Amino acid sequence: MPFDISLPQKIGGLISTIQVEDILEILLVAIVFYKLYKMIEGTRAITLVKGILVLFVMNFICSTILNLPLLSWIFDRLMALMVIMLPIIFQPELRRTLERLGQGKFLFEEGGVSLDEEEAQKVTSELVKAAKSLSATKTGALIVIERKMGLNDIADTGIKMDAIITSELIQNIFFVNTPLHDGAAIVRGKKIFSAGCLLPLTEKRGLSKELGTRHRAAIGMSEQCDALVLVVSEETGIISVAENGDLSRRFDEDRLTRKLLPVFLTTHENNFFIDFFMKWRKEN
Repeated sequence: MPFDISLPQKIGGLISTIQVEDILEILLVAIVFYKLYKMIEGTRAITLVKGILVLFVMNFICSTILNLPLLSWIFDRLMALMVIMLPIIFQPELRRTLERLGQGKFLFEEGGVSLDEEEAQKVTSELVKAAKSLSATKTGALIVIERKMGLNDIADTGIKMDAIITSELIQNIFFVNTPLHDGAAIVRGKKIFSAGCLLPLTEKRGLSKELGTRHRAAIGMSEQCDALVLVVSEETGIISVAENGDLSRRFDEDRLTRKLLPVFLTTHENNFFIDFFMKWRKEN
């Protein structure tokens, strides 16, 4: 065939048309999309993005591969509604993106947090000590411990602190009549990232009448993300932990330690580079 061009020639011809401006544009677009992803990765909105991607995939399968006209029509209508729904669904993320653009923080932000065994034990010890003291004085407290799912959107409802966790600091935050005592504290790694935060209340019915607003907020928060929420009752001093929408009560010091330590303890099996980095960070 006279017009048949081999694959290497096609690739070579395509590469020859690429200019420096094209490479720069691709890099800039990649950086923007990466930063947008990192911003929603630190919020509960990442689950919504996954749901939207599932809709796109199902629409493609129904319309292109399986050729199902009715389902394809339904998904097409849903895609059209997305134009209206997306600004509403992602209103907090869009607002935060514009704020960071105005503050010049869109391209530069801190990375994730990782704790070694010693740090994890220290943080756990301080939290347990604080919970025990708050329980003894019947001082209400609500502490959200962040895991894989970021809580930047929740942290934005409070006051940013970025302070190393100590028992004394936690007791001061929840001391009665202080500005932050009615809200929740967000723990990220070995720091209290934010305090005085507002949490969503659970819509579960049939909960015990002994459970007040703090307990309902703890359950509601654990329903919407993978965080572990520590609660100290203001009425009884009972220490409780909410996880995956369930509330466990009456924690003593040993039981609370066993519950919290695995949350902070990060292990990397047989990874020379991570072990070397953690050792270097500890020494420096």
